[in-house]
Amino acid sequence: MLVHLAVNNYAIVDHLELDFQQGMTVVSGETGAGKSIMLDALALTLGDRADSGAVRPGSDKADILATFDISNISEARSWLQERDLDSDDQVILRRVITAEGRSRGYINGSPCPQQDLRSLGEMLIDIHSQHEHQSLLKTDSHRRLLDDYAGHGDLARQVQLAAQRCRQTEQALQQASQSNEEQSARQQLLSYQLEELDNLGLQEGELTQLELEQRELANAEQILHNCQQITSLCSESDSGSVLQSLNASLSRLDGISEHSRHLQEAQNLLASAQIQVEEAMGELNRYLDHFEADPARQQDVEERLSALYELARKHRIQPEQLGELQQQLSDELERFQQQDADTERLQEELQAYREHYRQLADKLSAARSKAASKLAKAVSSNIQQLGMPGGRVELQLTALDAERYPPQGLESVEFLVSSNPGQPCKPLAKVASGGELSRISLAIQVVTAQTSRTPTLVFDEVDVGIGGPTAEIVGQLLRQLGANGQVITVTHLPQVAAQGHQHLFVRKEQSKHSTRTCIDRLDSDKRTEEIARMLGGLDMTAESLAHAKKLLSAVN
Repeated sequence: MLVHLAVNNYAIVDHLELDFQQGMTVVSGETGAGKSIMLDALALTLGDRADSGAVRPGSDKADILATFDISNISEARSWLQERDLDSDDQVILRRVITAEGRSRGYINGSPCPQQDLRSLGEMLIDIHSQHEHQSLLKTDSHRRLLDDYAGHGDLARQVQLAAQRCRQTEQALQQASQSNEEQSARQQLLSYQLEELDNLGLQEGELTQLELEQRELANAEQILHNCQQITSLCSESDSGSVLQSLNASLSRLDGISEHSRHLQEAQNLLASAQIQVEEAMGELNRYLDHFEADPARQQDVEERLSALYELARKHRIQPEQLGELQQQLSDELERFQQQDADTERLQEELQAYREHYRQLADKLSAARSKAASKLAKAVSSNIQQLGMPGGRVELQLTALDAERYPPQGLESVEFLVSSNPGQPCKPLAKVASGGELSRISLAIQVVTAQTSRTPTLVFDEVDVGIGGPTAEIVGQLLRQLGANGQVITVTHLPQVAAQGHQHLFVRKEQSKHSTRTCIDRLDSDKRTEEIARMLGGLDMTAESLAHAKKLLSAVN
């Protein structure tokens, strides 16, 4: 869970340190006081994008640090251990943003990419707001929620291990024909090289054709210009063309050829030249009619040639020798494909592993199918209480290809929702608004809270647009979640705020030259006053105070 947050020079916060506890922590304050600043700062430590606007004016950098207790989060501990970042039962996420917009992330003091902050953060905290839903829009989390709800997480892990054994055995079977390490290494190299060549898909004569096409496309403008000039010179020029000159010459010869038999050959040659020029013009005009400069095709051709040349350089051969090399590698690889005793044994093992995987996966599928309807019914009941009358949730199980040994089992799992009676259920991302998605998420989390792997849940104004009895139900559900973990919720509703185990009040302090956000932890009396303010505005009355006390006493 989140145990400490330190924010320095972020937005309008100069310095802020908060300690957090288990249970439901309420965050309230007047509009514009900066309630969401704390959550925005926290989101930065979880890998959100940042810019220079996050830095407090006049400061050179913003520095945000979040400390989490991971003693009960085995997934996060394993993730850290794999990267040599583990540190007892706590993890510290830090984000530094400079005034120039540069950003650096740290995990337990070690620099890390933003993606690592995001990956680890998803195991630690789940933020739900009008604009951000880290896990519910990812269908992978839907399967996990169903498995956690049904309590067959161990079975799901067994399926994953069985799939891994199948894949590993298949790989070993492919390599079993190697009689020694040298041959095995050579076979792997051959397989890799041949895969590169196969993926290239070089066709016979393709290289020559591509080179010719590339030259034509690269010189398209010059070709077009020259061809047009030729046609103009030969047949279309107003100042006299080749055909006009030939026609005039033939006309003059016609008038004098009868007077000299020695001119007949010249006349024949000029007539032949006229015919050839006319045929050439026909060819050029047909070429120009179908001529088309194609920059996209030129880019494709050049990229294809670049891939061919690059692979040829890699093998230190001429590009035209790639086909021959591909055949040589294929022939050599085939010589290594020999069956032996290990191959037969591995085949038997693979068959046994396949059957074992299928048995476990079928068992998991049956359990998921049975649990899906129960979970959908429970979540539908909750969302109908949360201001979505007639709302309905279904879980769609889609079959996967068993031959590929999917490690998650034989089906994908996706939550579908219908917000209104009579409408079909569709994927959450397509039909649920921000407010609806927050309520649906809340309903799902309440149902699966006992086994949820995300220990800290943050709800940023999930109560927008609701009130009265629905607001009280939202508060009760959030408190119920807090009883099993940690919930932080920003709210404007006194019915929700009264349900919290702790209460933080956000206020804005202004001086002549600066503005800053402060957060106070409220004691019992101050909390009563804040609930009264939320009920009746700045002017507290005896009635609003009495109502606040009644709300708080009803919870406690």
